[in-house]
Amino acid sequence: MPDIPSKNRIKRRIIERIEARSARVSVVGLGYVGLPLAVSFAEAGFAVVGIDTDQEKLEGLRQDVSHVPDIPSERLYRLPAEKLEFHSAHERVVECDAVIICVPTPLGKTRDPDLSCLIRASESVSEHLQSGMLVILESTTYPGTTEELVQPILESSGLRAGSDFFLAFSPERIDPGRSDFILTNTPKVVGGVTPDCLEAAVMLYRQIVDRVVEVSSTQAAEMVKLLENTFRAVNIALVNEIAIMCDKLDVDVWEVVEAAATKPYGFMPFSPGPGVGGHCIPLDPHYLSWKLKTLNYNARFIQLAGEINSQMPEYWTTKIQDALNDRGQSVKGSRILLLGVAYKKDVDDVRESPALDMIE
Repeated sequence: MPDIPSKNRIKRRIIERIEARSARVSVVGLGYVGLPLAVSFAEAGFAVVGIDTDQEKLEGLRQDVSHVPDIPSERLYRLPAEKLEFHSAHERVVECDAVIICVPTPLGKTRDPDLSCLIRASESVSEHLQSGMLVILESTTYPGTTEELVQPILESSGLRAGSDFFLAFSPERIDPGRSDFILTNTPKVVGGVTPDCLEAAVMLYRQIVDRVVEVSSTQAAEMVKLLENTFRAVNIALVNEIAIMCDKLDVDVWEVVEAAATKPYGFMPFSPGPGVGGHCIPLDPHYLSWKLKTLNYNARFIQLAGEINSQMPEYWTTKIQDALNDRGQSVKGSRILLLGVAYKKDVDDVRESPALDMIE
């Protein structure tokens, strides 16, 4: 059994350092999630170490050049060098009180989770894990990852989560290109491995976020993220199929959606389009579907939504072919202009963009 007074001293120390903003924070992975976190903690007065393996990215950041549209380069320029450092060496983790892991978790060719980056990052943190350290995972993944995968890797150091160090999960809610809901005013969901882990993680996020929402476990926090994006994927698929139905019925789908949106309750408008793209909606539901397959359950809504959304580029390409045929033209030899290749407006992110399929 752990020594209770010693455990309390460890927790009290990390919380006191967080409240005094003397804690040193490391952010592992400086993409669209990690960089806003690193900058926000540095602006709040914390000393921050940003870690990434992309040397070109790091070189730009050291020159105060941001690669993330939501973080203007001016915000980097205004920060003192001692408040925000950028490194490729995970050894710098040993200097920190809190570590937030924000590495990519893509899907493999078979639509199974590819957790190789997360495993490598967890192993690197484990090599430099210190007593009293707070580790938070933000990378999107399937329910159970924090405790089934990350925790054993970290505990291979000989330290134990909940007594020697603190471990939590908090799903990222970054929506690139938005100016109304940003990191600070978007509620932050947090789940801890133990109540002490939760308390430490909540205290850290309260320094940069207006509202922190506590849930009972890391599994619940992991599920929150997947529910949010599965909700969007399913409803986008629904309105895409409604668009096909309206086309067959010779009804204007845009008129229907706009009129339905006037209902003040029980309806949320979604827009039809060429499919789904980006870093979340096309991927996250498949993490949940994959996990449920291991439990002998078939996530039918997710699979059906994926089928409908993945077929939309072909559907709209066929509509273009029909429109050309109506004018006595073939696709071959025609000049076709596509306006908008990113997966959404006001971003430069083309990951999983259905426009790429239409171009092909």
